[in-house]
Amino acid sequence: MGDHQTPDTPLPPDPRRAWARLDRAARDAAYDNNGAVPDAAAQAAARNAASAAYRAVHPAALDISYGPAPRTAFDLYPAADPAAPCLVFIHGGYWQRNSRDLFACLAEGPAAAGWSVAMPGHTLAPEASLTRIVAEIGLALDWLAEHGPAHGIAGPLVLAGWSAGAHLAALQLHHPAVVAGLAISGVYELGPIRDTGLNEALCLTDAEVAGLSPLRQPVVAKPLAIAYGTAERPALVRDARDLHALRSAHHAPGALLPVAGAEHFSILNELRRPGGALVRAARDLVAGLSDGGPSA
Repeated sequence: MGDHQTPDTPLPPDPRRAWARLDRAARDAAYDNNGAVPDAAAQAAARNAASAAYRAVHPAALDISYGPAPRTAFDLYPAADPAAPCLVFIHGGYWQRNSRDLFACLAEGPAAAGWSVAMPGHTLAPEASLTRIVAEIGLALDWLAEHGPAHGIAGPLVLAGWSAGAHLAALQLHHPAVVAGLAISGVYELGPIRDTGLNEALCLTDAEVAGLSPLRQPVVAKPLAIAYGTAERPALVRDARDLHALRSAHHAPGALLPVAGAEHFSILNELRRPGGALVRAARDLVAGLSDGGPSA
């Protein structure tokens, strides 16, 4: 899948280093994952179809409300063992697109490892501010901690997310119900986002940029594995590596996982595929806890 990239591999140029000199089109391109991947639409269509099929085969615990808004609901895929670990997966879409049902097929990899999977939705921008979206994920975790056992999910919660979902997972790593996290292809610094078309729906405030950028927050000592594809947009690669470096400087556990040759969409194959790199990463997080690693 292309040349292997290690944490020491030189990065492609980060356009944000010359941000002030870039026009709006160049700034938009820095975060345009769809535009950077020629078959992005085809990959998404295939994922959506596979997810519809997966939900049809696993209909028992879908669309379970955790809050008052229409999108504040869970799809749950409990394992045979209620005590099995549960991967809580937050979908992406720059906080303003997509929905939990479109990612159901990603449960295949964790399920093959004997895990439960829980997929929360959240209200999208511009209907909700980013502050509200973050709060909704916290509410979802509160609900799962209280009501999960009644639905066959009583094991440790590993909070995962992709793209914007990785940002939300990093921000909620501190939640008391969460034992570890897996952040995939995320954005961890919001400042430049405000200078792109993405902000038309988000309308980020100064307080949100300061308070909701994981790279500006106190480090949580729980394990957090940080994954990215080596063929991703340079800004996302840099954010992943910067967040890992910040955490490492504070001795916080968790691997940096460059997935060789993967771009923003194909990286999810490593979660969907039984035994995929991201499935192994999740299992390693829980194994580290049982070996006496940090858990708070």
